Amino acid sequence: MEKLFNRFASATAKITGRPWTFIACLLLVLVWAATGPLFGFSETWQLVINTGTTIITFLMVFLIQSTQNRDAAAMHAKMDELIYAVRKADARFIGIEHLTDKELAVILNEVEQRALAIHAGKPARAITGKPAARAEEIEAEQPPKARAKRPVSKAGA
Repeated sequence: MEKLFNRFASATAKITGRPWTFIACLLLVLVWAATGPLFGFSETWQLVINTGTTIITFLMVFLIQSTQNRDAAAMHAKMDELIYAVRKADARFIGIEHLTDKELAVILNEVEQRALAIHAGKPARAITGKPAARAEEIEAEQPPKARAKRPVSKAGA
């Protein structure tokens, strides 16, 4: 059921984001407006467009939000992997989307201050605070005996 919904939401978002879909909707509204004199601009005539647009908007919100949530999650996973893969990158940035707004604001402020300094011609500097340790770094710091006793995972075998 979830895969079917995801495919439907993605296809709907793709279709509704195209210029021809907008033009078709615009033409529909123009046809509705042109029929106003025919129906005497009645309340029923107005109710047709109001009800139709409300229902479509209500349903589209959920479809688009679903698509955006999946896209954002995929983007976070990709960015986290890139941060992890780049040795000089600060691993503290991995998973920052799970921080509180206050914690995120502190990091954002530091990044913005660094960007302003760079644009002012100053050399780039690391974000303040102790960088997060990577698994390889922690393992390398272990005594040789501790590394030898570590169980081998099936993925690494």
